Amino acid sequence: MLEQLAMPSRQQVEQVLLRALFRHGGVVKEFAAGESVVNELADECALSKVQHTAFLETTYRKENRLKKSNLWHRLLFRAADSLANQDLITRPTQTVRLTNRREWMLTERGFDQALALCNIPASEKDELTTKSYEVQKIVKKLFDASVPDNYDPFDKKKRIITITAESVLRARGFRLAVIEAYDYRCAVCGLKIHSPDRITWEVHAAHIVPNGLSGRDDICNGVALCRLHHWAFDVGWFALLDDYKLQVSPEIGSLPADVGKIDKYQFFQGLAKKRTHIYLPDRREIYPHRNAITWQSKRFHYKQ
Repeated sequence: MLEQLAMPSRQQVEQVLLRALFRHGGVVKEFAAGESVVNELADECALSKVQHTAFLETTYRKENRLKKSNLWHRLLFRAADSLANQDLITRPTQTVRLTNRREWMLTERGFDQALALCNIPASEKDELTTKSYEVQKIVKKLFDASVPDNYDPFDKKKRIITITAESVLRARGFRLAVIEAYDYRCAVCGLKIHSPDRITWEVHAAHIVPNGLSGRDDICNGVALCRLHHWAFDVGWFALLDDYKLQVSPEIGSLPADVGKIDKYQFFQGLAKKRTHIYLPDRREIYPHRNAITWQSKRFHYKQ
């Protein structure tokens, strides 16, 4: 029947599926009837209406009954099952234990293969928000971690010089956890924007106690910031107060009039006028920790 209908090969479907997983942030739902991804994949394979709607009939002799199943759904499942056997994706039965959602999810190996199929350099991997099973395990651990009152934002065991596969995954896990906690928007200005293809977001995950000074990769030592506010925060143009409002540098008052302007908008004066709280996560226990905030304020000689 596959030959008669000239259906795509399993390898072709596997490649299409990997690309789709990448486009959808690393996950797609099970291939149930009515799921948009089923039609999306059919369109990418240029299936005709006959190919898309063909049914496979199976006779159960002992039960004397006939079972009909959609051939395209069956091909998708077989391709996904093959990718899972190759450790390129995880099955919904495995993913649900991690995310509580029945989805097929890329593994790190599958992520790398999807990048190659999409002609995207591996060097861009760390800037993407695509999920992988290994990184999502780290994200879950960060969200589930309890934070003591005497939290130490410094990781004395951290070794910045030695870059390992584990540390790379940890860094990506920190980034995804922080920007997810802040709903992909800047905590200061609220900017929330992604690329047209939806595979990258503008927002950064900023360490409060810097990574370069052995700051911990915990959500409470992080804050989501757009690129401009990330830079301004790192160099000391503003700090966070215990009530999660901004404290701006007194140096702002001595800046020339033509410095810090975006067209007619005065960036630094805008910071100085901001008196409201920053945007914060829904869960108080992952707010920026007071110990990390206090350290950052002292670093740039701000008074709490």
